[in-house]
Amino acid sequence: MGSTVTDTVIVREGTVRGRQRGDLLEFLGIPYAAAPFGANRLRPPIPAPHWQGVRDARQYGATVPKADYIAMYVPYYPEVTIAGTECLNLNVHTRIDADRLPVLVWIHGGAFTNGSNSLAEYDGSAFARDGVVTVVINYRLGAEGFLYTGDEVANLGILDQIAALRWVRDNIAAFGGDPDRVTVAGQSAGAWSVNTLLAAPDAEGLFQQAISQSGGAHHHLPPEQSLTVARELARLLGIEPKREAFAAVDPQVLAEVCRTVITEIQTAPDPGKWGALAMTQQPYAPTVDGAVLPRPTLEALADRTGVRLLIGTTADEARAILVASGALAVLDEVALTATIEGYGLPVEETLAAYRRDRPDATAGELISAIVSDWYFRIPSVRVAEAREPGSTWLYRFEWASPTLGSGHAVDIPFAFDTLVAPGLSARIGDTPPQAVADTNHRIWVEFITHGDPGWAPYDIDARTTGLISETITVADDPAGHERILWEGKR
Repeated sequence: MGSTVTDTVIVREGTVRGRQRGDLLEFLGIPYAAAPFGANRLRPPIPAPHWQGVRDARQYGATVPKADYIAMYVPYYPEVTIAGTECLNLNVHTRIDADRLPVLVWIHGGAFTNGSNSLAEYDGSAFARDGVVTVVINYRLGAEGFLYTGDEVANLGILDQIAALRWVRDNIAAFGGDPDRVTVAGQSAGAWSVNTLLAAPDAEGLFQQAISQSGGAHHHLPPEQSLTVARELARLLGIEPKREAFAAVDPQVLAEVCRTVITEIQTAPDPGKWGALAMTQQPYAPTVDGAVLPRPTLEALADRTGVRLLIGTTADEARAILVASGALAVLDEVALTATIEGYGLPVEETLAAYRRDRPDATAGELISAIVSDWYFRIPSVRVAEAREPGSTWLYRFEWASPTLGSGHAVDIPFAFDTLVAPGLSARIGDTPPQAVADTNHRIWVEFITHGDPGWAPYDIDARTTGLISETITVADDPAGHERILWEGKR
């Protein structure tokens, strides 16, 4: 390949100048849509305005309005806040010799209320090094992105993601990427977003492959649940639950009140008040509005064909939540029985199944395994079961950190090969094994580049799954004796 990319690139809105680091190039904070404030507040995204001259793209752009994580998560999940209004921006990592390379578009997680594209663990340099042009996006969070008041506007955060994908379609060739070889990927809320995009008519044709990391297709809200959240936000703010009233509230004030609601739902939910949200604990999520998301996600994505999907979870997702909250060590047999009954499972049969491979597990560790399956693994399996044969690959990330075990988000820096990024030791320890990153990152590169992670596609007969640690182990229906308990559920 010849040298096709320099540190100065022309995009549809103007010229940007990035930074060269050896053979790699990075362009940071490029607006893909106009600032979502003023007349654009709580409205669908519109294209960014054109600029004159050369725009400096050597520093991360503004982050969207958001509050801090709930206190218990702060040590494990770093946050970055950067002031500014042009918060609907993206970062591009590429090579100086890039020419029609495959493209990865990353959607960050954070319960639809936290996160940004400026986190160091999302640096796309390793992907660019290995021949993948990488784009990492911001999108609106909390009420700014997922408020539903019963009017014609919904799912602004998803519309932001679609706008970013359209920007990639129109501009990525200038960075050496191939707009016809796009893989959209995300973790947690980003993974739920990926599955929503698979079900969204407006996203069709904007990507050819997808990676869903720790997310199924169950985190969407029927309109009445979304209206319940809007009414509670309005009550706390002392306003009418109308879009124009929310748009008059300072964005940071609205973000703080959003955190108040999510803190209540995730730490002391009242089923009488919140209904099903007391179980799912996600008050900000896509709404089945009939337009952006016409039907429940699992139903809609079952009809979407022609897109290859790599989907999976970590081996013990909920352990991160129970360690962060301090609950892992204090949960007892009474709580264990209540958890099983709450999910509608037979108590004795479930205890026998989950203790079979964990004979020395505490009650808290068994609860972690059961919750991990209910919240993450089984929904991901349901997605794999629903899709057309030969189009989906299932994985499980096995490596366990000394702090959170194989918990939620432990796998991200291994996929990105960013183990040395600052602020990660509380999550992955001081000496995370590079061999695991080499394996996990290579799987992603192979899938993005060739559409095959290295094992057979999932089907309901073999249920082939790639188990990821220092090496790949391929297993058929791992923990099938636990999976079968959930038949007919989710």
